[in-house]
Amino acid sequence: MATTIAVTSGKGGVGKTSIAVNLAITLKNLGNRVYLFDADYGMANAHILMGVNPEYVISDLISNKVTTDQLACDGPNGLKLISGGAGFIDMLNLEQDVRLQTIRAMQSIEEKTDYLIVDVAAGASDGTTAFIAAADRVLVVLVGEPTSFLDAYALIKATHLEKGIIHFNVLVNMAGSDDEAQSYFDKFRKTVTQFLDVSLHFAGSFPMSSKLRKSIVSRKPVCLDERNAREVLALQRVANNIIRSPMNATDGIRFFERSPQGEVVR
Repeated sequence: MATTIAVTSGKGGVGKTSIAVNLAITLKNLGNRVYLFDADYGMANAHILMGVNPEYVISDLISNKVTTDQLACDGPNGLKLISGGAGFIDMLNLEQDVRLQTIRAMQSIEEKTDYLIVDVAAGASDGTTAFIAAADRVLVVLVGEPTSFLDAYALIKATHLEKGIIHFNVLVNMAGSDDEAQSYFDKFRKTVTQFLDVSLHFAGSFPMSSKLRKSIVSRKPVCLDERNAREVLALQRVANNIIRSPMNATDGIRFFERSPQGEVVR
């Protein structure tokens, strides 16, 4: 049975989409069937980082031109990508019922995947919180900067108060060291839990990496190259930590109606 992981951030520019892409590839390389859903409608760019050019985007599904199966395109190593489309102004402010329609549409691929990674738009909009609430787990990406902390706090607060989400995984990106990342997380958790009744789990960190920057320019995800051992191992640890973390349960619309319990990464 499939599980869903929403990847989000309080602000742009923290490497959220790069983490989502490489997390999806990491899970695929570990022998799983994986779909990556770029849910940043109208401003999607996961396909650019993956070096693929989707024939169809989410607007084609909304207009009933294609099915969810037809919408998905092939990515690296057999990863499947569902693109939210880039440069489509009319997709930026979709009605909430249309967004919920796209969430329901993912149910048709449940039997074909082990993991659905959902790259959610940064910020705390209604669309973002709806996608987070529809997933089993959420990964919040932040960096060690006050503005990133503040925006991530606002996102967690909105998602908790509006959707009842309790469990949040946190990844510290662009970390100078593991100790530095742990210190940032500890400070962030102390601040958040002082004001909100939520549970924050340290998913791990991803290092400051020149290889990552080069991979973005070359449109070849860093985790595709086994020579990038430090980056690959970091994402493997993150993947295992997320999958072993508690799942959220909400009464609203979900990507997949039934969720697994206690699964581990193969």
